[in-house]
Amino acid sequence: MNRFQVVAAMGSVVFALAGCQANPESDSSSDSTGTASECAPTGSEVESISIVGDFGAAPEVTLDAPLEVESTQRAVVIAGGGETVANGDDLMVDYALYNAATGVLIEESGYTEASPSALTLNTENPNFVGLSLSMACSTVGSRVAGLIPPIEAFGLTGAPEFGLEAGQALLFIVDIVEIKPPAVPALDRLEGDASEAPEGFPTVTYAENGAPTVELPEGQIPTEFNVATVIEGNGVEVGGGDVVVVQYHGVNWNTGEVFDSSWERGEPASFPTNGVITGFSDGLIGQNVGSRVIIIIPPELGYGPAGGTPDGSIGATDTIVFVVDILGLQ
Repeated sequence: MNRFQVVAAMGSVVFALAGCQANPESDSSSDSTGTASECAPTGSEVESISIVGDFGAAPEVTLDAPLEVESTQRAVVIAGGGETVANGDDLMVDYALYNAATGVLIEESGYTEASPSALTLNTENPNFVGLSLSMACSTVGSRVAGLIPPIEAFGLTGAPEFGLEAGQALLFIVDIVEIKPPAVPALDRLEGDASEAPEGFPTVTYAENGAPTVELPEGQIPTEFNVATVIEGNGVEVGGGDVVVVQYHGVNWNTGEVFDSSWERGEPASFPTNGVITGFSDGLIGQNVGSRVIIIIPPELGYGPAGGTPDGSIGATDTIVFVVDILGLQ
């Protein structure tokens, strides 16, 4: 992971559920409905849960714990009027996860404009299939609840690191915000010549391969967030939660030192826009694929809240600047 990425996003339970292999102690020979393509049925247990609140707002949940199920149960809390999701769709979602045995909130993500998370619907993959079974057959704009047994989530041993002990069911409440369009192959490099950035920005020169060299202006170090678009792309617009493919070059304005650079590593990087520091995310959202931006990030939108980086390359009061080529979305 690149140093400037926010580690917390990668620790997300949903990312863990969606991306990890199922617990090896789970019963792979079970008659679980893990590969079923039809909707998960409803049931008295999931229907007994009170879920209050508008779509797009954090739900208020009341349940009579402990709740146990043998297979995933699904309930439509709010029926949306959009397109029906299908297997293989990449969805943008807001969600809340609860321990159904205790009623304790494990994790809540989203419910702000820039925050939806990407999750792929795949009922054919038995690993953590309860997530997909909960979302299958839903429409965009819907809030659905899935009550998921261990065998269709983390396995029989649970996931104590996420507050889910062995044998405890998972409650997954998800707002389906949109279906992401199919990804367009990322650009190898940008086209066009970069314009000069406004006064107060660094002077940037570019090698033949596009790699930047940043010359910082003399004088007072900036303390305000600012973005300059020096190449205007005409690709799709970057949204909150989108996984971007970029080349980037980061310089500590206070020291003049390069602290991270995908160009120096020789390959682009990819990450969700809600998985990086705030200033970097704010500098990308609303830009178009094919654009080059220079982002000035004051400490409060960078590493100030974390007290700087662990390696000391960025201090808690340091302003940083990035040159970023937006090559594509995944």
